[in-house]
Amino acid sequence: MNTLKLRKQLEHYFIEDIGERDVTTELIFGEHERGAITFLAKDTGVFCGREIITTGFPLLSNECHFEFFKQEGEWFNQGEVLLKVYGPISALLKGERVILNLVQRMCAIATKTKKAVALLNSTHTRIVDTRKTTPGLRMLEKYAVRTGGGYNHRYGLYDAVMIKDNHISFAGSISKAVESVKSKIGHMVKIEVEIESIAQLNEAITAGADVIMFDNRTPNEIKDWLTYVPKGVITEASGGIRLEELHKYGQTGVDYISIGALTHSVSALDISVRMSMIEKEKRNESI
Repeated sequence: MNTLKLRKQLEHYFIEDIGERDVTTELIFGEHERGAITFLAKDTGVFCGREIITTGFPLLSNECHFEFFKQEGEWFNQGEVLLKVYGPISALLKGERVILNLVQRMCAIATKTKKAVALLNSTHTRIVDTRKTTPGLRMLEKYAVRTGGGYNHRYGLYDAVMIKDNHISFAGSISKAVESVKSKIGHMVKIEVEIESIAQLNEAITAGADVIMFDNRTPNEIKDWLTYVPKGVITEASGGIRLEELHKYGQTGVDYISIGALTHSVSALDISVRMSMIEKEKRNESI
């Protein structure tokens, strides 16, 4: 993950939530009072978001330190303690909601991806994500997919050529679209073409596509059409593929299966945060 970008994003999220100041916390606690917060799992899932925690809280106080009981990508059960954060109460209270929101979502994505990979159960075919991510959270959500054992498709419109039905329609044909791209793009950028018929498949292959996407095709169609694809051309299945269908698509021999649902329709895992004082306990022990 790009730490510089992460830090900037977290700063933006904290400013959105804190505004000018945390009125409640500042009126109750002194800046030197210390405490601890415990992240407790209320669901079963895959832990994801360690870097969010270790980058986020120190932005609010460099006195924060951490104790992790689960590692990144590790399964946890309901009722288990995931980690503890120690530091100034003011920093803990200002940061916990933003950080918890992100961690809950990232854990949900990592969990769904891990389940998808297990259901696919393939040593050849890979699960990949899509651009169907939450605006502003793409880097984090795609990181969560990797944590769950999946792989990333393109990050945006800038890092790969993907010729879809609208491009083909406006360009006039797959051949014209690919020819236009090849005359202008560098050799390091792959060209993917979305196809929906045998005729389009043959046209994309002839045009020199690097990747063929079988869009909204059945496993039987893909298995049949793969026999026309030359060795060296990468293949991808896409289009509303449900987790319970993954094993059927994996049996076709396709290289990648892209699933938008990994990121666009997950529900945040239930993780709670519990607070405790430290300074008062220490003062009582010294009396």
